Amino acid sequence: MGSTFVASAVVLMTGIFWGMYWVPVRAVAELGLDGAWGTAAITIAAALLLLPFVLTNRTSLRGKDLVGIIAITFGGAAFALYSIGFLYGKVALVVLLWFFSPVWSVLIAKFLLGVPVPQLRLVAIAAGLAGLFIMLGGDGGIPVPGNLGEWMAFIGGLIWAFATAGMRLKSNVTPLPSAFLFAVGAALTSLALAPLLEPLPAIDPANLSTVGVQVFLTGGLWWVLSISALMWAAVRLDPARVGILLMTEVIFGAATAAVFAGESLSAGEMIGGALVILCGLLEVWPTKAESPPDTA
Repeated sequence: MGSTFVASAVVLMTGIFWGMYWVPVRAVAELGLDGAWGTAAITIAAALLLLPFVLTNRTSLRGKDLVGIIAITFGGAAFALYSIGFLYGKVALVVLLWFFSPVWSVLIAKFLLGVPVPQLRLVAIAAGLAGLFIMLGGDGGIPVPGNLGEWMAFIGGLIWAFATAGMRLKSNVTPLPSAFLFAVGAALTSLALAPLLEPLPAIDPANLSTVGVQVFLTGGLWWVLSISALMWAAVRLDPARVGILLMTEVIFGAATAAVFAGESLSAGEMIGGALVILCGLLEVWPTKAESPPDTA
């Protein structure tokens, strides 16, 4: 019971923590690392912080399932798109479009993996699609992402759904090496996109130390500490509990953006967003066909 409580607290705090992730991302951009350059710097810093742990235990990746390793790396690529998206779209909409990924997860399970899908999951798809149409087309326009940030979150969520399927089925990598692969995948993706989105940054020499501290703090706290902690906690909890606790990211993302960035949502965006959250809750809710729920 004690370990379950601690793991639940870790997942809850991870959701809250990532709900505020947009703050350091935009702060780094304001210091000169705009576009994908900031995410590239943050994730390279994270990989460098994790590299000693990988080098001191060289068997941590040796002999591991290749599909699982690729899936973790693609998970990092998905998170890179999510991170970059905060600079090009509303925080709340970027987070909500990312959390549309349960719809993709259900479709992957049904049509690619051949897994029987309970009726509750089909209801989740209906709620998610309805939420997406209302959120993106509430003003009478075409219900598609309206800017680069929204597209990045939408595509990132799709990649994340494929990545999590691969990780669940094939990954046998422990938390710290997983976080390293995650950061490497994000760094490579960010470096590939950076020149396409913004010119090479020119940082004021007087700000170099400030940029360095901000980059390493963000990489260390979000990409190393929180992701490693989440990977530790997730295997100790029922998947439904993990998914529900992580929903705090949506709430804190929207709330902090409203307070600190003055971003507000229209009535249609709020209604659509509520349906997307409902979709996420229904997707992780235990069904009779699944294993017994955690009783702790």
